Amino acid sequence: MPRFYFNVVARGAVILDDEGTDLSSLEEAQSEALLDARALMSDAVKSGIDISKRAIQICDSDGRILMTVPFTDALREG
Repeated sequence: MPRFYFNVVARGAVILDDEGTDLSSLEEAQSEALLDARALMSDAVKSGIDISKRAIQICDSDGRILMTVPFTDALREG
């Protein structure tokens, strides 16, 4: 099972995920990224902070970016 890393991009800085998560596919990793973005945005809204311009980079174990998921995608239905 591949390991995916979820780095958060905020204002040009990248917060690296050093642990990663074992998931069966990139599609499952995308779903996980959306859940993470929703949770982070929920916490930020409670504090009165807008972090909707952030994104999550889904990377493989070699550090290659496989997909970028904007936080705004977490606001869409589906």
